[in-house]
Amino acid sequence: MSSRIRHQFNRSSAGAYDNHAHVQRGMADRLAKSLKGRVRKDDTEGADILEIGCGTGTLTEILAGDWLRASITALDIAPEMIKAAEQRVTSSTANPIESCSSLHDRLRFLAADVELWAADVPSASYDLIVSNACFQWLSNPGQTLCHLRRLLRTGGLLAFSTFGPHTFYELHEAFNEAYRASGMKPQRHGLSFLATAQWKHLLKESGFSSIQLERSIQTETYQSARDFLHSVKAVGASTTEASSMRGLSPRRLFSDMYKEYEAKFRIEGGVAASYDLLLIQASADG
Repeated sequence: MSSRIRHQFNRSSAGAYDNHAHVQRGMADRLAKSLKGRVRKDDTEGADILEIGCGTGTLTEILAGDWLRASITALDIAPEMIKAAEQRVTSSTANPIESCSSLHDRLRFLAADVELWAADVPSASYDLIVSNACFQWLSNPGQTLCHLRRLLRTGGLLAFSTFGPHTFYELHEAFNEAYRASGMKPQRHGLSFLATAQWKHLLKESGFSSIQLERSIQTETYQSARDFLHSVKAVGASTTEASSMRGLSPRRLFSDMYKEYEAKFRIEGGVAASYDLLLIQASADG
């Protein structure tokens, strides 16, 4: 991960992220529910949990309420996200029986880049590692998965949700048409996402077993292509792999893209935007 990503999420932490992250909230709910089906209640006693990319604390709050006897380390690259998450969880009324002091004893927040931090953490430190809508940002997922496998105790579980390659299909198609209309080779705008087969390969290479993968396509509706991009930017996802091209200004490119998007992907109530949602679990068996 990079300082640019840290800056993006620091900027979106002050309300904008939560106002637009309804897809990510749904992913967090599904991830938490999947854990209840995979982990026995007896195994939660005294468990050590690592959450990677806690953001504003949506999943952290759920974990704190579901795993009452577990110690939770919630990590994020953006310090402002950490502040928002801590405020959310400590002010939550989801578990009114637990005092803020006891919650503070078993929950700690850490501002760090997991790709650097995990390399120095002692082996077999955690029983469960979870992450919601974060792993698409990893610059070296294979290496990071190797570190996470080492951090898990025997029998431990890695569970994460992320985005697949069909995410924002409509946006990429609209950009491709805009480039072609100008006689230029299309470039990728936004992140490139790994497919389920790629994640499975990386997990096996990292020493994980009992790999379970679920995939679903969710279509969201936005009033316009501009509104869609505004929402994407508000949750910090404004990274692009494209470079500037001579003879095609950014203003013209985006203007042409908006026209293509509105023409091809208009549905009742606005325009469509696809989210390719992956839910993945893998065990650290002996």
